[in-house]
Amino acid sequence: MSAPRTARRIPARRTPAALALAAAVALVLTACTAGGDDGGSDGGGGQAFPDDGCTHITVATSSEKVNMLDELAKAFKDSPEHEGLDTCATVRPTNVSSGNATRFLTSGEDWPSDDRALWPTLWSPASTVWTDRVAAAASANLVGEPVSFTRTPVVFGMPEPMATALGWPDAPISITDLENLCQDPEGWGSVGKDIWGAFKISKTNPNTSTTGLSTILMQSYEATGKSEGLTAADVEASADFSRVFEECVIHYGDTTGNVLSTLYDETQNGSNGSAYVSAVALEETSLLNYNQGNPDSHTVQPGETLTPPKTKLVAVYPAGGSMWSDNPVTVLGADWVTPEQRTAGEAFAAFLQTTAAQKILPGYGFRPLDESVPLGDLFTAKFGVDPALPAVTLPKPDVDVISTAIDQWTQVRKPSSVLELIDISGSMDDPIGDGRSRLDGAIEGAQTTLNHFRSTDEIGVWAFTTGISSDAGDGIEVLRDVSALGSDGEKLDSSLDDLRFAQRNGTPLYDSILLAYEAMRDRAEPGRINAIVVLSDGEDTDSRTSLDSLIAKIGKSTEEGGDDAPVRIFPIAYGEGADTSALQRIADATGGQLFDASDAERIDLVFASVINNF
Repeated sequence: MSAPRTARRIPARRTPAALALAAAVALVLTACTAGGDDGGSDGGGGQAFPDDGCTHITVATSSEKVNMLDELAKAFKDSPEHEGLDTCATVRPTNVSSGNATRFLTSGEDWPSDDRALWPTLWSPASTVWTDRVAAAASANLVGEPVSFTRTPVVFGMPEPMATALGWPDAPISITDLENLCQDPEGWGSVGKDIWGAFKISKTNPNTSTTGLSTILMQSYEATGKSEGLTAADVEASADFSRVFEECVIHYGDTTGNVLSTLYDETQNGSNGSAYVSAVALEETSLLNYNQGNPDSHTVQPGETLTPPKTKLVAVYPAGGSMWSDNPVTVLGADWVTPEQRTAGEAFAAFLQTTAAQKILPGYGFRPLDESVPLGDLFTAKFGVDPALPAVTLPKPDVDVISTAIDQWTQVRKPSSVLELIDISGSMDDPIGDGRSRLDGAIEGAQTTLNHFRSTDEIGVWAFTTGISSDAGDGIEVLRDVSALGSDGEKLDSSLDDLRFAQRNGTPLYDSILLAYEAMRDRAEPGRINAIVVLSDGEDTDSRTSLDSLIAKIGKSTEEGGDDAPVRIFPIAYGEGADTSALQRIADATGGQLFDASDAERIDLVFASVINNF
């Protein structure tokens, strides 16, 4: 029986959560020949399923399983389960974060892709936490009967020298130990490693990420001293503990792949990443991918050579216990699933439970449920893991407890201080193909993300081009100084609209970034995520500052030991003319991340992904 569906609704202004979901589906399609975590084909391109005469089965899955499901899909073709079908079936995965898929399945709308062949028959989130939420918020029929086929524990990945300084592998390390190190004003100096500076943690956004959600639940378990029976009251009582733990966070994000990619680059450049992050909350499988030289867990292409990091990550299994990502698969009870697809989907789900399928899992860093299947050489100390751990398994709480934890995180997450720096040069008048100019898209992208911020978060907006000036400097128009948002959301929304009437001339990109960086550096606080979001659609044309000079001035915080209040830059390369090489260098210099909006029509979606970091 299919769950009831309503006609597709396209709101005039979508929320950051809805935009992030659409971005995940539309921008991050992964088929057999596509890229991995944050790459891939265009979801509306219609090229994911060449007509091979077989029933097409799409599996919406969390990014870390794409590689593995590709191989499982190939093996399925030769399985008895496939032979039992009346017609052949072709299975391919698409990369959609678990939280985003959950949000859309509960929305009552159709799947956000123009190509119906990409609408999923099967869903494989990282955890049954998400299928439970859909069943509770929408319909149990919609998620069918989820059955796990593999699992991986949530751990803290630490550069090996840092873990060793805390007594790893001989001494157990708890979340409380990490929190104490976070609070200690001496930071790493408290264990004789002054040069490493402050203790820094990376976590993902629990609204979209299983790891992020599991981590906040593990924090509540730790704060209460429980190893089972976690209640909503326990979560509420853990608020102060979690708030302190969040203070160590460098920034949030949709996936661990982006953080691991930055850490990998820092490590390869000789700094061991110590200025960037000290511990990353992640799944064991992601750590295994990292140590093999695949930090973003992308689909490895034939002939591709992976280079392991100079400093590997080791898995710290918290002494109080770990939650597990139990990776279910289920045939959706959506009305777009045809009887043929349902039958083929059920056959593929059954195949995943077979010994032949289970033997494939360890090669991709996942633990099989079939205990007769050996883990192999990957699950060894060489790759930073211990197959005998975690010693304690923390059970998945009830749905109401999980909802309480997500709501609490919104209140206790680390506060942010963000300056949005928007290019308003002449090229921003160019159309982007959907009836809007580039500037229209940029304005609307910024506006749609305003309700992400709390009233206590600080936000400012500057625009830059030649021929203008303000107290901030030449080439800068200040729409809003960086300050607590308070109740100014509507006022700022209106100020962004005013950009449509601003004069538009040259592109002093480097000068503007330097002015913004110096302003944010002077006011940056250790207790906040201090960041600059730069949107630019072209190359620098009018700066006195060279790119090399800019990099030298903004890159000091990435040196070993770093800065207690670093200002990270998150550039958005807007349109095909953006200088992605320069913007990538700028992001790398500050430990930020470059976002690709080369398809300018999707700028509002990319804006939502950027804002998820704060």
